[in-house]
Amino acid sequence: MSEVNVSVQSIRHRLQEVYPRREADNLARIVCTEVLGQREVAYYLGKDIALSGNKMQELDDILRRLCNYEPIQYVQGQARFLGRDLKVTPGVLIPRPETEELVEYMRSEVPSGVRVLDVGTGSGCIAISLALEVQGAEVSAWDVSEVALDVARTNARKYGVQVNFEQRDVFQTVPHEGEAYDIIVSNPPYVTESERASMHPNVLNWEPRSALFVPDEDPLRFYRCIARLGTRMLASGGRLYFEINQTQGVPLAHMLREEGYADIRVWQDIAHQDRFATAVLTKKRIYHD
Repeated sequence: MSEVNVSVQSIRHRLQEVYPRREADNLARIVCTEVLGQREVAYYLGKDIALSGNKMQELDDILRRLCNYEPIQYVQGQARFLGRDLKVTPGVLIPRPETEELVEYMRSEVPSGVRVLDVGTGSGCIAISLALEVQGAEVSAWDVSEVALDVARTNARKYGVQVNFEQRDVFQTVPHEGEAYDIIVSNPPYVTESERASMHPNVLNWEPRSALFVPDEDPLRFYRCIARLGTRMLASGGRLYFEINQTQGVPLAHMLREEGYADIRVWQDIAHQDRFATAVLTKKRIYHD
């Protein structure tokens, strides 16, 4: 079958009709080098790509999807997280660089042999990274979505790690007898409904809304529920770690203090936005169900 020469510039031009120039150029580089297999030096020299008929159809399909604002991670079927390629599909939140920052911070201070629970695991990026990088960690992970759990299990198998994945809803969960953890970590939904209008179509039209949004009138609903579960499930001296909305650091710290936590810290991401929080449980609560 004869091949067709496609110019890098034509791919850039097609994407620039939809995306800002810098974003279009970055997408064009990914399409050419990671999807079509062009060497980076050839890409930057602007050399044409010789494509078979089938590859040409594949390129047309990719550009159509990208021009419909589908995230490149869904087009590729994977996202990069701390140097690893993780499977992602529509219905699963795409891991963010901010979450990489949270995991890097945790692995710098989490001791070996801890029992970790990741609430709202999505692709499994946090749970799998901690299982791989914290020596002797026993990691469990929950998500309400069976679609997400299937993806997370696939990612765990790929990297040969043992994570106990469970389909559980934090708002309906009653801890099992003897269920205890040293650390609970979560990147729950934290984008308020009023922030929806400012979001890019790549996110708004494609990523799962249940993993993104919370009502304006109760932006801490997931954090409060997880914190209360923590008062029952964390060992004394156990710790919470959260990724947070940049506007909610102060109210979150206040809520955690009211729930009985101490040593509360809120810190910023690389963009100097309040993005993470941690707190220590000093005294377990006793409940009678």
